Amino acid sequence: MRPLNESAKILRELLAERILVLDGAMGTMLQQRNLTAADFGGPALEGCNENLVRTRPDVVSDIHRLYLEAGADVIETNSFNGTKSDLIDYGLADQSYELMVTAARLARNAADEYSTPHKPRFVAGSMGPTRKAITITRNIGFEHLKSDYYNLAKPLIDGGADLLIIETCQDTRNIKAAILAIQKLSREIGSEVPFIISVTIEPMGSMLAGQTIEAMWASLRYAKPLAFGMNCATGPEFMTDHIRTLSQLTGEFVSCYPNAGLPNPETSQYGETPTSLAAQLEKFVDHGWLNVVGGCCGTTEKHIHAIAQMVEGKKPRQRPAESHRAVYSGIESIEAEESTRPLLVGERTNVIGSRLFKNLVAEEKWEEASEIARRQVRGGAQIVDVCLQSTERDEKKDIPLFYEKLIRKLKAPVMIDTTDSVAIELALTYCQGKSIINSINLEDGEEKFERVVPIAREFGAAVVVGCIDEDPLQAQAFTRERKLAIAQR
Repeated sequence: MRPLNESAKILRELLAERILVLDGAMGTMLQQRNLTAADFGGPALEGCNENLVRTRPDVVSDIHRLYLEAGADVIETNSFNGTKSDLIDYGLADQSYELMVTAARLARNAADEYSTPHKPRFVAGSMGPTRKAITITRNIGFEHLKSDYYNLAKPLIDGGADLLIIETCQDTRNIKAAILAIQKLSREIGSEVPFIISVTIEPMGSMLAGQTIEAMWASLRYAKPLAFGMNCATGPEFMTDHIRTLSQLTGEFVSCYPNAGLPNPETSQYGETPTSLAAQLEKFVDHGWLNVVGGCCGTTEKHIHAIAQMVEGKKPRQRPAESHRAVYSGIESIEAEESTRPLLVGERTNVIGSRLFKNLVAEEKWEEASEIARRQVRGGAQIVDVCLQSTERDEKKDIPLFYEKLIRKLKAPVMIDTTDSVAIELALTYCQGKSIINSINLEDGEEKFERVVPIAREFGAAVVVGCIDEDPLQAQAFTRERKLAIAQR
């Protein structure tokens, strides 16, 4: 087993040299085995694929080997629904660590068996979206979700995974929780844990929770994943525009592993054969859009073999240099450019600046209060400033109540207007997009600055910085020289 830092280094070098092949579906392959309830551990556990690493490790290991023999460079662990919140349905939440570390070890053993200096093999810890999309279902809190992802990531890495894949993502808030969990694990083990972010775009053109591919990228580019990508969905043809866009936007590597088309409702068979799936993915490869390619639902070792043959000798996507861009997002993205007019910020959802909004908050009429935000956007605002900080109320209690309504109505980015660092962090957990913190300065020295900046970094938020410091005679900067001095500090 390689040290994680070494794996990350080798992966980046290989991804720059050639296209890496990811394996195909675990679930599809398991279905073909016609397993019985006894195979799963009894009737109460039937359908829990994750328990098979304990009851039928031979089957899981055999599937890993089939994909490796087919030419996969990277195989995924059998852990897609491995969070405690998923396993609790089967009464297995308290056994999640044991199951997930076993899943990683099975994949690790198979990968090591097939790995050679010429063709090293890697294990990716599969982290599915959980059965709870936080923005949609609202039956799980952000901290609970972050804990779930941490308790999945840790055993996968402990068991020998080289990287993690946050996959089939439908809600960017879920992804942010997963990223924070991975970052926590990285700090604890003192090593980078490389990860891929792979989202699913619905036929309507966005993720299930509403974000477009551009908004997702704007929200998450701060995290510097090993790769951004797409998986699942309806098949490669529908992914074309989104993969092209992602390839043009990101300076990271790009992955794509679609379903084998759509299943026939009568036969449950997927529409894409190994040959036709490889042919469609070849178009993406020939356009220079991909660094990682594989298969999702409906794909088997035959699909992966065809894909591995197709990419042989083909050049990987060359990563563009990613320049600084002032891009913000809610459900949709918006960019501040020097060549365009300034972005307009609506400030009516502010208890200090709007008596109407203040009264609605006091009366806890959250639906009506959030409607003010939507009206501002209709009136031309491109960003919405939200201030709930008041001496008359508890801001941290109001944030969940208001933001739960706001995020279902607002497509524009949110500007979080408060001086309380705890409130800032809480508000950020409700925002899918790249938000803006308003504001910080050096009026009280560097103490507050040092509290807020790490929060902004963890969530990828932008910050409004005022040219004000603790100078008793001239705190507010008026001259160019004074403003520059504070800005440089």
